[in-house]
Amino acid sequence: MNKKNFNRMVALICLALIAVPSIGKKWKAEHVFIIGLDGWGAYSVEKADMPNVKQLMNEGCYTLKKRSVLPSSSAVNWASMFMGAGPELHGYTEWGSAHPELPSRIIEKNNIFPTVFQLLRNEVPEAEIGCIYEWAGIKYLVDTLSMNYHAQTPDYNKHPEAMSQMACKYIREKKPVLAAFCFDNPDHVGHAEGHDTPAYYANLKQLDKYIGEILNAIREAGIYDKSIIIVTSDHGGIKRGHGGKTMMEMETPFIIAGKNIRKGGQFEESMMQFDCAATIAHIFKLKTPQVWIGRPMKQVFK
Repeated sequence: MNKKNFNRMVALICLALIAVPSIGKKWKAEHVFIIGLDGWGAYSVEKADMPNVKQLMNEGCYTLKKRSVLPSSSAVNWASMFMGAGPELHGYTEWGSAHPELPSRIIEKNNIFPTVFQLLRNEVPEAEIGCIYEWAGIKYLVDTLSMNYHAQTPDYNKHPEAMSQMACKYIREKKPVLAAFCFDNPDHVGHAEGHDTPAYYANLKQLDKYIGEILNAIREAGIYDKSIIIVTSDHGGIKRGHGGKTMMEMETPFIIAGKNIRKGGQFEESMMQFDCAATIAHIFKLKTPQVWIGRPMKQVFK
């Protein structure tokens, strides 16, 4: 390599290294971490032994009345969470949708309805974006082609700690701008043992431990003061199932804390599943597509 080409390569590397921090100064936060607990109903929060989650509630803002889209099942709601619209528009309508059952209202690059991950990738090509998930169905809903990294954990029944370990390693090594960590519990326990049961609450206590480990990894990476953390869910449940229209199935927690988030406690404004994506887009000052119907929860910001 001649000197001219070497100097050009060094200049490009330096530009990539400074691009995200310089743009990040305009954002509400330079890093956003979404921690999703599948099947976590809002009804359980008050009774649950979840000190790390409740510390975030004390430090930031939350609602226990975010509503799932119908049906109150997994794929349709994870899709809505990341796509800023409901099933009538994005087209994923069922528990296990891997492809839209209805034609998506629009298709963007990567042959998928626009996700918040894609919006950030378009705006900041250099951004580190990732997703780690326990349920394989997540990979169809997050636009993996817009990500630097995505991975499914080993079988969480045999390796329940794998999600936390993988998430912590990713945070420490890559310091992602946007990352989603999608647990498949307490949904699995809800189906096996029942929602609102001792086993369900025992699982929530264990999940809170993993959330605490992820929060510590963010601190150890030196980016906690520059980060916003969101903890939420796709749907709740009743007895040993979900998919229906009861409030135990429909109402889910949304907790947000971190940089530029008010210590405001519970907010009363209406929130839907697709408002999650709009709120994340607002943090990064992303222009959202006209097809999105999600509204950012602006009241949570300073």
